Amino acid sequence: MSQHVHQRLRHPVQFRALEVLRVETVTPHMRRIVLGGEALAGFHSAAPDDHVKLAFPNRQGAFVTPTMTPEGPQWPEGAERSPMRDYTPRWHDADAGELAIDFVLHGDGPASTWAERARVGDTLVVGGPRGSFVVADDYDQYVLFGDETALPAIGRWLAEMREGQLAEVFVEIAAESERQVLESDADVRVHWLERNGVGAADSRLLEEALRDYELEDGDTFFWIATESRRARMMRKFVEGQLGVPGDSIRATGYWQAEPEADEPA
Repeated sequence: MSQHVHQRLRHPVQFRALEVLRVETVTPHMRRIVLGGEALAGFHSAAPDDHVKLAFPNRQGAFVTPTMTPEGPQWPEGAERSPMRDYTPRWHDADAGELAIDFVLHGDGPASTWAERARVGDTLVVGGPRGSFVVADDYDQYVLFGDETALPAIGRWLAEMREGQLAEVFVEIAAESERQVLESDADVRVHWLERNGVGAADSRLLEEALRDYELEDGDTFFWIATESRRARMMRKFVEGQLGVPGDSIRATGYWQAEPEADEPA
């Protein structure tokens, strides 16, 4: 059995004002914004599921971001803060000076609204990543579960895997039209799970696929990213029912569903 040594890396946090270089349609509800500019120099992202803080213009059209200090972030007084959201770098090409961010277009919120309207020459402020969790690359296989919000991380993970590695991927999407090409040198099996009208918070397609999954011989790393409550329950199943050690599971809530009216927040 291999040691499976994971790495936790810390990076100095810097906010960068970047320019939109290209706007690409990946699927009907996924838009890729390619950013660049001199401020991108020195940007580093070491893991496929890194996240950066995207800062959007406030109601006055200004970017108001914190200054990072040893005591924590310090915000300018008297100015409305920029709305900020966490996103995964889909890819970063240091030689070309380009950083790609994929946005799910869901019709509301500062991120989706900005991405729908983005044009070449627009500005977006990117902060981080603060750190990276680099998963050991010596597992016998990797099993990835996620919804469309996890697709940027899944796509990057597969693209960075080397020939000879094994991965099985389960992706929950709204409909068949949201499938996208996931390139990899590894031996990859991708299962597309289509909700077809069922809400993302109500769907259980990922959970059903996990219950039916047959754990193969050898060491397996499980990566899960979806709605927060679903991700927690899936982690419990992998650890409790499949008997996978906790350090071979990484489960993250990429978004949080609104609580029901009669449910405590």
